[in-house]
Amino acid sequence: MHSELPVSPGTARMPEHRLAIRERGSFAFATCSCGWYAPARRSRDLARREGAGHLSENGAEPD
Repeated sequence: MHSELPVSPGTARMPEHRLAIRERGSFAFATCSCGWYAPARRSRDLARREGAGHLSENGAEPD
């Protein structure tokens, strides 16, 4: 868990990016700990690629 308190006055710590692929019935979707989420897809591979794209756009490394 991360702290919501500023590191120093006038700055705020950004949440880490931790990707998870969730499934609901025959659909899969990517979610991130920063609050981002992708639309549900029937293709699990597409959900993973969308999640990886989100990580790369934000400079985070996939686990």
